[in-house]
Amino acid sequence: MEELIAAGQATINGKVAHVGDRVGPADVVRVGKRVIHFKPAGRLPRVLLYHKPEGEIVSRDDPEGRPSVFDKLPQLRSSKWISVGRLDYNTSGLLIFTTDGELANRLMHPRFEVEREYAVRIVGRLTEDQARALTSGVELEDGLAKFDQLSDEGGEGSNRWYRVTLKEGRNREVRRLFEAVGLTTVSRLMRVRFGPINLPPRLKRGKSMELDEAETRRLLELVA
Repeated sequence: MEELIAAGQATINGKVAHVGDRVGPADVVRVGKRVIHFKPAGRLPRVLLYHKPEGEIVSRDDPEGRPSVFDKLPQLRSSKWISVGRLDYNTSGLLIFTTDGELANRLMHPRFEVEREYAVRIVGRLTEDQARALTSGVELEDGLAKFDQLSDEGGEGSNRWYRVTLKEGRNREVRRLFEAVGLTTVSRLMRVRFGPINLPPRLKRGKSMELDEAETRRLLELVA
């Protein structure tokens, strides 16, 4: 930042900034053409939970014109919703959005090892060898992957439900792990927990709810 200021790239209210200049909430700070927005000290970020249905993408732009989760979120004036991770088009469940990039990074970055929990319905049933492989490690095209926990939740007929947890967010990782051990038909996949936040039972598909002040402070404490 100091290098940008020294190079004359930063302005305050249209005037070239200098190292040591002070700014307040009413000042307009630009780096190049970009306006820099400051979060007032002590102001909590906003955190939104969304129950994503199948058939929506987690992107603002889509060449195919498919429905986007962002179309369902409350509109913001001075900030934007940041998605904490993604779910693919055919996966449902919990999505978290926040206005705080640092919070999003703490929840997403692999070094923080935040757990993701999924409910998975497959056609067929895992053998002991398959279950052992899934929890000890399977080589995928982008490296070794595994479930930290895997439990059999039962089922009827040819369908079987499993609960799995992992600490990564690679693209289609849950589906690819099952495919790697020979179970190619994952008929349902739902994220039911992300870190300390569970998908609220009262939150209906396609709907969102915002954490209140106490819940947001609790989340910030847990991921600090």
